[in-house]
Amino acid sequence: MKVLHIITGLAAGGAEQQLLLTIRHLPPGIHCEVAALTNPGSVAEALRAEGVPVHDLGMRGNRDLGVLPRLTRLIRRGRFDVVHTHLYRAGLYGRLAARLAGVRAVLATEHSLHAGTIEGRPVGLGVKSLYLAAERLGSTTVAVSRQVAGTLGDWGVPGQRVEVLPNGIEAGRFLHTERERARIRRELRAELGLPEEAFVIGAVGRLVPGKRFDVLAQVLPALPGQVRLLLVGEGPERARLARLAGPRAVLAGERADVPELLTAMDVLAAPSVEETFGLAVLEGLAAGLPILHSGCPALEELPADAAPGARKLPSTQAAYRAALFDLATGRPAAPLPRPAAVAHYDIVRTAAHLGELYQRLGRGLPPVPAEREI
Repeated sequence: MKVLHIITGLAAGGAEQQLLLTIRHLPPGIHCEVAALTNPGSVAEALRAEGVPVHDLGMRGNRDLGVLPRLTRLIRRGRFDVVHTHLYRAGLYGRLAARLAGVRAVLATEHSLHAGTIEGRPVGLGVKSLYLAAERLGSTTVAVSRQVAGTLGDWGVPGQRVEVLPNGIEAGRFLHTERERARIRRELRAELGLPEEAFVIGAVGRLVPGKRFDVLAQVLPALPGQVRLLLVGEGPERARLARLAGPRAVLAGERADVPELLTAMDVLAAPSVEETFGLAVLEGLAAGLPILHSGCPALEELPADAAPGARKLPSTQAAYRAALFDLATGRPAAPLPRPAAVAHYDIVRTAAHLGELYQRLGRGLPPVPAEREI
């Protein structure tokens, strides 16, 4: 079976990393290629290094209609059985191109959708109408959480066209022996200029307003002197966050070694209230860290005892200052046991179910309702 993934861009980001992990773990017999409308960045390099063909369509802007015939020709030449789109712009152009090329099995993963926003941008009537028109050109829309599925329903997408298939993490990458963990922690703290005795608050994600990392930066000066802040990610908020946090913060930028960097942290904090899944929280749990978060649909859709190391807080300075003070001044904790939530969201499990979905759509079988989910 041949599958073409179409995505808006391939710079480092949650949806882009999910695409990489999913392709890496799909069942045997599924050949994947990737088409990026624009910006084939670090994730494109990683895909190519693993032997996945990546096509750069060179789209110059949202209204560059010339990408449509290029994409249609690519789909026809490749004789793909399934076309799978990711992110808003790719969903618009990709589903239309697939239909023009004669592909009937067309699905789209909805990675970031809230009641009034899509991918962090406000949604007006025009955007919503265009989204719904494009959605009808596909076979199935995949929601990464029940929250996303609910929003799709509120927007008017019929339930029988939605399948809940959550994101996943490479759980095995976060496993280290006690000796390995100590060595990695020591080496990375030295590289980053973090004192060995420091209590390190970690945060992972794009440095954008919606992540609310400014909450952490603003409480840092009020915490004990041994506390440091380690921000992993890049984005337009970098300069502001550095200014707010002062010299006790390290902004590591975009990194590929997140599983290792988590060993340099003592707690993972995620103050965002706009998450549609919460991958960083799951990765922190897989690494044995205590978690402070303000919104993680991935955990909220599981039983309460699935992640005992995670604590939900209001996304306020007062709440995070108090919780972080307690952790920083308490007894140092050993890595926490791996909770059930990590196994539930292992990418191997998710990719296996996606492979089944490809086979079903490729045979012309109808999609299943949103109630069927893994």
